[in-house]
Amino acid sequence: MQKNTKKEALKAAFPVTIPVLTGYIFLGMGYGVLMSSIGYGLRWTVFMSLLIFAGSIQYISIALLTSAFNPLYTLLLTLMVNARHLFYGISMLERYKGAGRLKPYLVFGLTDETFSLLSAVEPPEGISRKWFQFFVTMLNHVYWVAGSALGNIIGSMISFNTKGLDFVLTALFVVIFIDQWRSTKNHIPALVGVGGSLLCLLIFGQENFMIPAMVLILVLLTALRKRIDREVRS
Repeated sequence: MQKNTKKEALKAAFPVTIPVLTGYIFLGMGYGVLMSSIGYGLRWTVFMSLLIFAGSIQYISIALLTSAFNPLYTLLLTLMVNARHLFYGISMLERYKGAGRLKPYLVFGLTDETFSLLSAVEPPEGISRKWFQFFVTMLNHVYWVAGSALGNIIGSMISFNTKGLDFVLTALFVVIFIDQWRSTKNHIPALVGVGGSLLCLLIFGQENFMIPAMVLILVLLTALRKRIDREVRS
């Protein structure tokens, strides 16, 4: 491995993560402000963002921290909210081959946005795949922690109405979806994802649609895999 391999991989990874940078800073700030509003300071906010690094469940954890402690409910809720990562992980098995000692961190850092980037973007020619994947993951992690810390600091200094701050998570997903739609010609996976989610939402309701939707999407993508591959190659 050449001495500048890591440096070049970092240079290649940074531009790819800029959309996530802008989203995570504001999304993290929202989380940090909300943490401050319930009395949790900078250390707790940074600690949770470093070790949990899952935006949706971290927002939900704010309500959990202010309610009666129920470990079983917390476990089941976390599993349901983050069940989609089981499917993300399965689909990334091939891409993470050869990652070696970096693989545990790549698995830990596989957020929705990181998955979107790593599944859609190939490293430039001559750039180590595993180090490119590592720096994309690490940079996104840094953005999230920095945004959380900044938000907590601001929240401790300024008091304001925090209603609606959690909507930035949805907004970030929409922006990434639109960006990927515009950058790829093959829209089958996106249509399957949207269609499968809407169908399960109608059938199972808002509280229970997530896991059935992910199962349905996995089944449909598996059934349509050959067609998707043909579309990508054409």
